[in-house]
Amino acid sequence: MTEVYGSCDPVFQSVRDLLQQQLAEGSETGASICVNIDGQNVVDIWGGHADANQTKLWEKDTITGVWSSTKVVTCLAAHMLVDRGLLDMDENVATYWPEFGANGKENVKVSHILSHSSGLPSWEGPMTAAEMADVKTSTERLARQAPWYTPGSQSAYQSTNHGHLVGEVVRRISGKPLTQFIDEEIAKPLGVDFQLGLSKEDLSRTADIIPFPPESMDKLDLDPTSILARVLVGSVMIPDIPNDPGFRQAENGAIGGFSNARALARIGSIISLDGSVDGKQYLTPQTLNAMMEEQNHRLDPVLLLYMRFARGVALPSGKCMTCIPVDDRICFWGGWGGSMVVMDRGRRMTIGYVMNKMEMRPLGSANAEAYIEAIYKSFDASKDK
Repeated sequence: MTEVYGSCDPVFQSVRDLLQQQLAEGSETGASICVNIDGQNVVDIWGGHADANQTKLWEKDTITGVWSSTKVVTCLAAHMLVDRGLLDMDENVATYWPEFGANGKENVKVSHILSHSSGLPSWEGPMTAAEMADVKTSTERLARQAPWYTPGSQSAYQSTNHGHLVGEVVRRISGKPLTQFIDEEIAKPLGVDFQLGLSKEDLSRTADIIPFPPESMDKLDLDPTSILARVLVGSVMIPDIPNDPGFRQAENGAIGGFSNARALARIGSIISLDGSVDGKQYLTPQTLNAMMEEQNHRLDPVLLLYMRFARGVALPSGKCMTCIPVDDRICFWGGWGGSMVVMDRGRRMTIGYVMNKMEMRPLGSANAEAYIEAIYKSFDASKDK
């Protein structure tokens, strides 16, 4: 029988059982799940293998690429600057980054970038992994681009360039590259295992991403003039790129984070616990309230999902990730093919989920939905007793 390790409050035994079942049936190869309530981990479990050949166990300290769950951490970096009075979400990006105002972007607001409505859902024209990893040059390229639509009029998900956009604003204000800011202002103070740019000593404990079959993407039949088709040309959407040595060392605040569920849950608890973790105030409740104000809602042309975007996170819509209750005190985001972070201020609960076997879905996975549904059922049932 497949072993699941770690601690689990009896209230959430169904979650442990579900992870064990998914591992045994092969829908998971390796994974970790963490549920943090009131600052305490009531679920901290992991199991399976860190490689496709199943020769290496998934351990307590195993980390892997978390794709767009990275964006939650990048979002927090920006809002920490808001909290300090250094960044105004209603100000034009060009106020902080003058070069960005070129080519019709002078009125793009910081909130437009955070809510995926900047008009720059990707680089214009082909982009390679090496070019994307050159943060300075690829960011300058974004500054020269024209928006694809009227900024603020709609969302178009910034899948791989979001971290370049937000990260440059963070760098211009703080003087620190995004990697350094996250390390010094978030990861180290919280004592969490989250990195943009893996150190060589951590490579041995990093699980390989196991991509879905590549032919799955070949089935997309798109109008070449559509936003999604243009995004696919201008983004580096390679399912197993987190295994690439160059990508692992680069700064990418959109998709380049490496972590586990325990770390993501603790980082997300900044939001769930109204900005204060272990007595340290990272954000004020007022900043969080503003962060979670809906900015746009519609079918996103990149994700092809009905989204409600706030400033850096998504709000439940009842049409996307339906396992998450529709409640404006809940926000979330996740990664291509699986990983997920759910932050619930009403229940003071944070859910982190990380895995290495991807499903061909733009956001989350069937497994992620099953775990989140089981967690909410268990939590609410315990409060009804």
